[in-house]
Amino acid sequence: MSYKLIESEPLVLECSIPLSGMFKLSPYVWEENGLYRMLIRAVNPSQDITQQVARIFYGESNDGMHFKMDDGPVIAPGIYPESKDGVEDPTVVCLDDGYLIYYTGWNLTKMEGQLLFSKGMEIHKLEYYGKAMESHGKYLNPKEATVSQLKDGQWVLFFEYADGSRSRIGKATSERPHGPWKVSGEYLKSREGMWDSWHMSAGPMITDAQNESVMFYNGSNEQAHWRVGWVTMDSAGKIKKRSEEPLIVPKPNVNGEVDIAFAASAIAKEKEIWLYYATEDQHPFRARIQMQQ
Repeated sequence: MSYKLIESEPLVLECSIPLSGMFKLSPYVWEENGLYRMLIRAVNPSQDITQQVARIFYGESNDGMHFKMDDGPVIAPGIYPESKDGVEDPTVVCLDDGYLIYYTGWNLTKMEGQLLFSKGMEIHKLEYYGKAMESHGKYLNPKEATVSQLKDGQWVLFFEYADGSRSRIGKATSERPHGPWKVSGEYLKSREGMWDSWHMSAGPMITDAQNESVMFYNGSNEQAHWRVGWVTMDSAGKIKKRSEEPLIVPKPNVNGEVDIAFAASAIAKEKEIWLYYATEDQHPFRARIQMQQ
């Protein structure tokens, strides 16, 4: 299987202050009972790093393109040291007993990120559930969680972590969707001389009826020009095929904007995949992806 971009369109978000004036990125969209739901990271566009506090907002849509957003965040920084300076990059796991939301908590004082989760029967009644993965040892600042269940019932967590000046993708497994997670090491390494030669980050997964999966991962060169590629894997997570060229490239940047396209979520439709991503760390999009034999 291979994948081809059909078209890409900017999301339309109906929102009030303060969200209307914030950068919006990491759109996590899922379909539930004919309704499209979204959690999205929002950041104050201040030049002062202490004011760039991220929050997570919720919205709903009937078509997957036009979203009516809440006035306030559903997950926000609070009293816990691990998330006192921001909450970022949500990932939703839908369970029989409600929602499990993975996200990154940021502590500016320590310059440290950790994978956290909240849980609740309703999106508007989430409660902090604890740390999913702490920053430690080789796996510093874990973030950008991708969580999926394999054919054998085991759960897999792909995540980004910091290794010196580079970002890498780690893989962990568990018997339960909330862990504890056992890290097995680095997954899907960077490729020298190619568009994904330096930084790597996990992206959304789609699994078909045979439990073969595709991940739309994020990779960049040493200049941090991020693009979206794809990798297919078998039911055990073993890599089968990987894109030579990026699937999604941002338009040429202007006015000093950062050169980034970064995938956050994906929905399988009958004959295509809807891939949600953001460019320049501020503009959310939906891409329609064609599956090709």
